Amino acid sequence: MKVTPEIICHEFIGMEAKVDKSTNVECAGSWGKIIDETRNTFIILDKGRRKIVAKSSSVFYFAFSDGTVVEVDGKLVTGRPEDRLKKNIRRLW
Repeated sequence: MKVTPEIICHEFIGMEAKVDKSTNVECAGSWGKIIDETRNTFIILDKGRRKIVAKSSSVFYFAFSDGTVVEVDGKLVTGRPEDRLKKNIRRLW
């Protein structure tokens, strides 16, 4: 997969994700499948337990189906999934 700034418009439900950094120490290091998403949180199924992770205070690694792993700051994906599609994305590189 080609990594572009449009990655933040991607659908994240069903993807594997790792919480790299978080202000909530219980969530930091969690790894699992994203089972739901709200405007401000991801719900991750980690070892059979549901963890609610705030987007704005976390850094995530997302694993795509082709093996690509991308690091994304949670502040970039804050907002409803349907609103992220309408967002204007400024190229950073």
